[in-house]
Amino acid sequence: MAWSTRASRTVYENRWIHVREDDVTGPHGDGIYGVMRMQHPAVFVIALDDRERVCLVELDRYTTGRSIEVPAGGSDGEDPLVAAQRELLEEAGITASTWHHLGRMNALNGIADAPEHVFLARDLTITDATASQHEEGIDAVRWVPFAGALDLIADGEITDGESIAALAFAGIRLGRFR
Repeated sequence: MAWSTRASRTVYENRWIHVREDDVTGPHGDGIYGVMRMQHPAVFVIALDDRERVCLVELDRYTTGRSIEVPAGGSDGEDPLVAAQRELLEEAGITASTWHHLGRMNALNGIADAPEHVFLARDLTITDATASQHEEGIDAVRWVPFAGALDLIADGEITDGESIAALAFAGIRLGRFR
């Protein structure tokens, strides 16, 4: 049975998210469904240097606390590639001359409409981004071998679902899982 929406109302909105509550009919009958929609897609960047190390950033998230993640952020209405290039520069002080779109994913698709794009950045140049890192709340930039990033996931140190999925996209593209 397909879902049908009988009524919908906005319960909260800002420049980043829109939250609505829908009166629905679904497989189990009538009910209420809360849906969060991102105003713009997010981007995630796997920056891989010439030594096959992945760039990770450390920051403190209001919602979940200390986090190790790949550089990422909102597209703010920009083309996803342009947003990925901006986020990599702002968060890690890196530019890249080679970019590959690895795929698209949806965050929390049971409760959210939150499209995300994953990119692989290669041929990197490191610049100084101390000022923008401070604005972004980045406490540290780490470089770890790709296998080391997978170890951080296995050890529970990387818990950000989108970073884990982005690393999976990269691992598949790079032939690390086959």
